[in-house]
Amino acid sequence: MRHGKKINHLSRQAPHRKAMLANMACSLIQHKRVSTTVAKAKALQKYIEPIITKSKTDSTHSRRVVFSYLKSKEAVTELFREVSTKVMERPGGYTRILKTGFRLGDNAQMCFIELVDYNENMLKDGGAKKSSSRRRRGGAKKATETTTEVKAEETVVEEPKKTDDVVEEPKAEEPKAAKEEDATEEDKKEDEKKD
Repeated sequence: MRHGKKINHLSRQAPHRKAMLANMACSLIQHKRVSTTVAKAKALQKYIEPIITKSKTDSTHSRRVVFSYLKSKEAVTELFREVSTKVMERPGGYTRILKTGFRLGDNAQMCFIELVDYNENMLKDGGAKKSSSRRRRGGAKKATETTTEVKAEETVVEEPKKTDDVVEEPKAEEPKAAKEEDATEEDKKEDEKKD
């Protein structure tokens, strides 16, 4: 039974697993993107997110703590100089996992794990976000009906160009709903006059 065992051991002994995660974390910091299996990427995500959070405070103590995990001076320097300044405003979620398919040999599910602030393609798309819409019960139909009615009633009126010659102003077309309302009002007036 595996009650309460939350860590994925990745079929490795503890020293091997720690060394592998430290090595992958250094590669991720230096190259900003690593291709690996989904299981290793999820383990790496749990491993590196607290390290990046620690790098936001640039002190000797935090550098030593991060070095105890990464064991690479170059990676620590890169993390504190470049990565920490770029993720300073972000409250968490520094990495992203993008699934890429299955490996040919053993059919393992593969993915990219990358630092969120370094993917230029996604940052360009992020500027033009769609307006978010919520899924609601019942009220959504009423809201859409009222918006379509309002859109139908709105018309664009073009102003005539000013010239020296006298030109008749073109009349803007009234919507059908407005014409029908005018017709019904005229009928009512005629009925009142007859009575």
